[in-house]
Amino acid sequence: MADNHSKEVRSMNMSHIRSTNSKPEEIVRKWLFAHNFRYRKNVRKLPGCPDIVLAKYQTVIFVNGCFWHKHDCPRFVWPSSNQEYWKPKIQRNVERDCENKTALQNIGWNVLTIWECELKKDIREKRLERLACEIQNNINR
Repeated sequence: MADNHSKEVRSMNMSHIRSTNSKPEEIVRKWLFAHNFRYRKNVRKLPGCPDIVLAKYQTVIFVNGCFWHKHDCPRFVWPSSNQEYWKPKIQRNVERDCENKTALQNIGWNVLTIWECELKKDIREKRLERLACEIQNNINR
């Protein structure tokens, strides 16, 4: 099926999608800072340019959107139009995520992933507390 938009309109729409400082990233960063975790954002020297880097804990955090990274949850649905574009694009994102995780682990980093759906208001606090435990456990290794 053909795309519903012209190439120019699709390009404009895609250019407005933020790759850094997204709302889910801000939620996680504000929570971490409020709980005395200090971090760096988007460190380009590390594979995959992790969203959050906690050097003290040798831990990186990726805050992934369910659609863009093909999370197995109700928020991910394959687009019905222009599938010949979307399927390879999303599959490549998943492959790149796996490559980056492996590269980071090979150089000694602990890799954690937070999914957009885990930051819904009703479950957010529990997930972020679990994240804090995961980070703390990494320092004790």
